[in-house]
Amino acid sequence: MHIHILGICGTFMGGVAQLAAQAGHTVTGCDRGVYPPMSDALRAAGIELTEGYGAEQLSVEPDLWVVGNAVSRGNPLLEAILNRGLPYTSGPQWMCEHILAGRHVLAVAGTHGKTTTTSLLTWILRGAGIDAGYLIGGVPAWGEGSALLGDPKASFVIEADEYDTCFFDKRSKFVHYRPRTAILNNLEYDHADIFENLAAIEKQFHHLVRTMPSEGTIVTHAGSEALERVLAMGVWSKVERFDSDEGWSVSDEGAVRLAGEVLGELHLPMSGRYNRLNALAAVAAARTVGVDPETSLRLLADFPGVKRRQEVRGVVRGVTVIDDFAHHPTAIEETIGAVREKAPGRILAVLEPRSNTMKLGAMKAKLLSDNTALAERALRVLAVAYKDVDRVPSDDRETESALVFCGLIAMEDPPRPGVKEAVAQCRQAGILPVMITGDHAATALAIGRRLGMADRSSQVMTGRELDR
Repeated sequence: MHIHILGICGTFMGGVAQLAAQAGHTVTGCDRGVYPPMSDALRAAGIELTEGYGAEQLSVEPDLWVVGNAVSRGNPLLEAILNRGLPYTSGPQWMCEHILAGRHVLAVAGTHGKTTTTSLLTWILRGAGIDAGYLIGGVPAWGEGSALLGDPKASFVIEADEYDTCFFDKRSKFVHYRPRTAILNNLEYDHADIFENLAAIEKQFHHLVRTMPSEGTIVTHAGSEALERVLAMGVWSKVERFDSDEGWSVSDEGAVRLAGEVLGELHLPMSGRYNRLNALAAVAAARTVGVDPETSLRLLADFPGVKRRQEVRGVVRGVTVIDDFAHHPTAIEETIGAVREKAPGRILAVLEPRSNTMKLGAMKAKLLSDNTALAERALRVLAVAYKDVDRVPSDDRETESALVFCGLIAMEDPPRPGVKEAVAQCRQAGILPVMITGDHAATALAIGRRLGMADRSSQVMTGRELDR
């Protein structure tokens, strides 16, 4: 089959493309932004890429057009496909029919920790000798890439997010995956661009629960009231709870128990209680495909990690620079707490909120209301919310708290002219600025030193959310 993918350079659709190529399909695709690292990975897989969405791509004449959720009505290529009456589908639906069908799917869902938990579970299964396939919304540090077909008869681990499927299917992606094992890690309000409130997300999670067989297993976080509401709507599969004395639990020292019985010790290279819970959920899920907890715990001791999850980017003049994806208020606090476990010195946390939820201001109140708790974990949390100072609301410019929304000037490395002037203006206004775009952690650190914020005992964590 020849498929042409619209929006091929997104994390999910790029993974679909690589899986399709590994399965022997001919894959081509297009996107508005064709650039590394995804473009390099796709071309290395033999996938031909086209920049833009010109209607002339109809001449490609694939068997099927696969449309990503970043593509909306008005897109010239999409309109041409619809006008011609050509066959099309969504990425999740194509995955369901051509990659996941007939396999034991283990889906990892939740507001936080999906990428890490998917990676932990994949590491366990493959380390235990299962040639499992996977699709991860990040880059695992073990070097096999973010998508691998594996043995078509073996299990498949997939990061299952709740974003909508496509322009014509507004259900969450994960309803297409038909898992036999599902991890429901946690559930909070997010994705304000598509969900009106938490209840709307809970409904989508229950759609996922409704797709699961009675012989399947749901591994759910016992501490989540939202997830308990989801299950109260109806559940037909076996339910195992973690972070519960009656179910799976892990102590701060790493003792793993099931219903009170000690199964072994968790020695995870990553710090933070939330990561211990991610690992615990992975251990529980792995057991549903025959991997005993003792084996899982042994394998997790060598887990190499995930890029942009507590990833140490380097040490500059005694200052450790850590890159982390945390962007939701809960994840921010947990991540800073995890860094604190290993870094008793000074911590400077820098956040660039770039998600649609952050851009809409949906988390502003929660961030500000939580600033006391955040301030206890870090000397100062600096949030840089806008690329254009003129777009910053006046009340945000004047905010004085541990968490400051301030203007962001587009940065380059080395910084372009105007930085010194911007720093001076912010300082005169009583705002302590940190300016960062993309992955320029070194630039942020340099500005921190310029402002006298960093010394040899400092730890700097930089975080941003990639555009979906």
